[in-house]
Amino acid sequence: MIDLMTRRRAYAEELRTLGHLRSEALVEAFARVPREHFLGPGPWQIVVRAAVDHVEYQSTEDADPGRLYRNVLVAIDAARMLNNGQPAGLASWIDALDLKTGETAVHIGCGTGYYTAILAEIVGSTGRVVAVEVDSELADRARTNLAYLSHVEVHSRDGADFNIGAADAIFVNAGATHPRSAWLDSLPSAGRLLLPITTAKNADGIGVGGMLLITRRGAGFAAKVVSPVAIFPCLGARDPDLNEQLAGKSRAAWLAIRSVRHDAHDRCDTCWLHTPEGCLSSVPLVADAA
Repeated sequence: MIDLMTRRRAYAEELRTLGHLRSEALVEAFARVPREHFLGPGPWQIVVRAAVDHVEYQSTEDADPGRLYRNVLVAIDAARMLNNGQPAGLASWIDALDLKTGETAVHIGCGTGYYTAILAEIVGSTGRVVAVEVDSELADRARTNLAYLSHVEVHSRDGADFNIGAADAIFVNAGATHPRSAWLDSLPSAGRLLLPITTAKNADGIGVGGMLLITRRGAGFAAKVVSPVAIFPCLGARDPDLNEQLAGKSRAAWLAIRSVRHDAHDRCDTCWLHTPEGCLSSVPLVADAA
């Protein structure tokens, strides 16, 4: 029988390959953090087929935690189609944040805390992780699950309105229609914001779009889409008019985003998405703003 440490190591190496991970600290975090600790007792419900409005599950044969160390979605609440995210996808997104030891990271939409623990492993005990979850039941579970990490704090709040404070990296793990001013204003120079910009048919349903990485460069913000995404909404960060505008964007059009304008201005041809809190722009960040 293969021991769990060996299984976690093999799982981490699988994610390195599938997610094209650059960060050695990230791979090591996946090899160390016990996924079963965040998912409750088995057997577990594994996603075998998924669409935007339908998910099919299959129960694991038994409660062997080793069954969790694959690139699979595992149900947190199958009735709501709420799952612990696909490890390779989450790993690639976290890798894009380029976290470093000692940094402050914010995780909005932390669920039961598994990926928060991954962030905490990367920044280490000299860093700090702030986790935010709007669902009070999930927040309570995350608080319990993460209690062993003294440099992590969990808040049961809407992440769109939460006062983040200064943060080197913000990971929004729920779909927004636009970056919130509070998130952008929390970034120092070289700070990073990673968030899914999505359009959804229903206000509380799964939305689709692009995972956007925004990096502060002096007074400006560079931006690029790093992958497609399908995800549940960040309810306080959604605008119905913007949702409709995003629905009209082709998949290829998302690759045109190059920067975020965070100043008051009239809509123009370079506004890929014009919002009250700053537009997504097709113009690359000018050199003197870097």
